[in-house]
Amino acid sequence: MASGKAICPQGCTRFITQSCKQAVAVTRRAAGPIEAASFSPPPAGTPFVTTETSTPVCVAALYRFAPIADREAVQAHLLDLCGTEVRGTLLVAHEGLNGTIAGPDAAVARVVDGVRALPGFDRLELKYSTAEVMPFHRMKVRLKAEIVTMGVTDIDPVDGVGAYVSPQDWNALIADPDTIVIDTRNDYEVEVGVFEGAIQPNTRTFREFPDWFRTEGRALLDRPNPPKVAMYCTGGIRCEKATAFLKAEGVEQVFHLEGGILKYLETIPEPESLWRGDCFVFDERVAVGHGLKEGDHSLCRGCRMPVSPEARLSPLYVEGVCCERCHAARTDEQREGYAERQKQMEIAARLGIEHVGAAQKRAD
Repeated sequence: MASGKAICPQGCTRFITQSCKQAVAVTRRAAGPIEAASFSPPPAGTPFVTTETSTPVCVAALYRFAPIADREAVQAHLLDLCGTEVRGTLLVAHEGLNGTIAGPDAAVARVVDGVRALPGFDRLELKYSTAEVMPFHRMKVRLKAEIVTMGVTDIDPVDGVGAYVSPQDWNALIADPDTIVIDTRNDYEVEVGVFEGAIQPNTRTFREFPDWFRTEGRALLDRPNPPKVAMYCTGGIRCEKATAFLKAEGVEQVFHLEGGILKYLETIPEPESLWRGDCFVFDERVAVGHGLKEGDHSLCRGCRMPVSPEARLSPLYVEGVCCERCHAARTDEQREGYAERQKQMEIAARLGIEHVGAAQKRAD
């Protein structure tokens, strides 16, 4: 049966299938709670993509600062490479490429090989992990002014960066009393996990980091013998810019964790680790721990912020609707809309189909 032309009332996908329309109709009945037995399997031929997988999904986080003259051409090339099997988000700017993709091993390898074939991208920064289910709803390739937004244009994240420190040497550096450690991530990421003793700028976005350093951070270096500065972030890309920024500001001894927290968690055994908690990631896994195993945090659908197991015990937390952080900031109408969306997602899960269309929107 062909897909219906009805618009999903929650705006989560452009069109919804006939089976999704049946599910929406059931959610609007006033006859009590929805039960899986209320539904029939979608007719043969109904287009859908299953959310189940018999093998782990390959996840690849990648980035590279290298000049891209024609962003639109690279965008089209990446979409062709990804096809229908690979999902995720890739950002393309004149300064380089950044993003995370997921899919079958062979399909992800095809995309990675295609990216490495681009001029200047042979030394692609790449980290692999796995997920039990597909962590993305669709494939998006976005054109951006920066692949990680700092808002400072006169820095060189290629030749002007700080010294790289391998995960194996990181513990010794940050344990040195003559080193200060700065977390370049945002406040909500820090709540999930940190390195012991790290300074937290508590920025809401990376764009706020330069102002924080100029107004507060620089004072940390005002000593007779200036300390070494060790910086870290999720995968390394923000530190490329943050260390380049500090060097442009006149700071000489600047270091950063090569491969970011993810590489550290992948390679350093937990008994030897100085990391505490999990690491927030920007996909449906929400957070990962040592060995890059998925953690216990979930994602609030009202504000897209991580929610710990303890926070889910709050009376203000409603699955798929809101959490303590955003409950007061949402109107009754918004919460009703989120609740309706959650019902539709639960129905789709019972039917074994995806609520959000994977191929409806190929570029954003």
